[in-house]
Amino acid sequence: MCIDVIVVGLGFGADFAPIYQAHPDVGRVAVVDADPARTAAVADRLGITERFASLDEALAAPGWDAVHLLTPVRFHAEQVLQVLGSGRHCASAVPMATTLTDLDALISAQEDAQRNYMMMETAVYSREFFHAAQLLETGKLGRLTYFKGDHLQNLDGYPDYWRGYPPMHYVTHALSPALALAGTRVESVRCVGSSRLTPDHIGVAGEGFGTEAALFKLAGDDLVANVTMSFFQLGRSYLEGFSVYGDEGALEWPQLEGGPMKEFRMAPLAQNQRGRAVSEFDVEPTGAPELLPAALREFTNGGHGGSHPHLVHEFVSSIVEDRQPRVDPRTAATWTAPGICAHESALQGGTEIQVPDYGARK
Repeated sequence: MCIDVIVVGLGFGADFAPIYQAHPDVGRVAVVDADPARTAAVADRLGITERFASLDEALAAPGWDAVHLLTPVRFHAEQVLQVLGSGRHCASAVPMATTLTDLDALISAQEDAQRNYMMMETAVYSREFFHAAQLLETGKLGRLTYFKGDHLQNLDGYPDYWRGYPPMHYVTHALSPALALAGTRVESVRCVGSSRLTPDHIGVAGEGFGTEAALFKLAGDDLVANVTMSFFQLGRSYLEGFSVYGDEGALEWPQLEGGPMKEFRMAPLAQNQRGRAVSEFDVEPTGAPELLPAALREFTNGGHGGSHPHLVHEFVSSIVEDRQPRVDPRTAATWTAPGICAHESALQGGTEIQVPDYGARK
C-alpha cells in the first residue's frame, strides 16, 4: 500500500516534505503554503509538481490520503477538523489545541471520521528520549522518582499571533517525555506566573505572564514533574529539554543547548560511608536509526533531536498498518490538557486544578 500526502505550511514543513518523498510507503507528495513565493521555492527545490494555494483548495482536490499540518497554533483545531471532515488522515504539529473544549471536539471528530490523527510530538522521538527510555528499560535509572522540564525561548520579534501566548499552552515538549516514560497522565497541577506581561507583550490571550512554573502531579504514583516555561521577559538563551531521575541514576539535559547530556549512576553504599558515591559522565545519544527504513536514516541528523523521520514513519506506518498512531487523539489530549490547566492555575494564583482523564493508551 502506498499513500499520497499533502504537507501544509512550508516554514517548518519544508523539513518534512523530503522525508515523505523518501518514505517507501509514500507515493505522491504535494505542498501548500499561504506564501506563493515560498511554495514555489520549496516545491522547485524538491521537484514537487503538485502545489496548492490553500488548505481549502487542497482538500477540494480528488485523491490524497493524508495531510500533515505545520501551520500556526491558532489554526490547529479548526484545520484538523477540516482535514478529518474531508475523510483524510491528519498529522498536526503541537499543541493539539489550546482549550479543553477543542480537545474534546477533536477526539470526537476522529472517532466519527474513523481516520487517523497524530500529534507530531518531537520530544518523544528524539535521540535524547530514546536514550532515556533505554536507561529506564535496562534498569540503570532504577525506579523513577522525579522529572524536570524546561522550555525557555524569547519570542520578541516573532509574528504578532505569538505576542502574549501563554507559555504553558506549549508545554508538550517539556512534559510529554515524563508522561511517556512513566506511562501515566497528569492528575493535577499547581502553577504560578512570574513577570506579569508588560503592555507591549500582551496579545489576544489577554494579560498573563512571561514565565510560568508548574508542579504536575502524576497519576498512579508519588511522582512530580517540575516544568518551567518562558516566552517573554527572561534574559536567558534558548533552552528546551527534559531531565529524568531515578533512585539509581539520572539523565540531565545540558545547561546550554548543543552541549552533552549528563548521565549519573549511584554506586552501592559502602561500609562506614555517608551517602552513596555517584559517577557522572557526558553522553551524546545517537538515536535509534535502526527503527527506520534505510531510506529515512540520513534524516536523523536533523533538528528536534533527529525526531522528524521517526514522526513521519510512525504516521505513515499507522495508516498502512490500519492501526492508531502512538500519539493518537487521547494521548495527544493527555499531553496537552495539563498545560491548559496549568495556565488557568497561574491566572488563579496557583490554585490546584484537576486535569481531565482522557483514557489514553498506556
